[in-house]
Amino acid sequence: MKGYCVKCRESREIQNAKQITMKNGRPATQGVCPTCGTKMFRIGKA
Repeated sequence: MKGYCVKCRESREIQNAKQITMKNGRPATQGVCPTCGTKMFRIGKA
């Protein structure tokens, strides 16, 4: 799944992606950027 890395300012493939539920109950995907290691986040069901 692709996500936007804020540090690299590019759309990249999310590494170690896992499904989470936000505080408001919406589904999201969380992982890390394969290039810089920054935490990446994408809202919505995968």
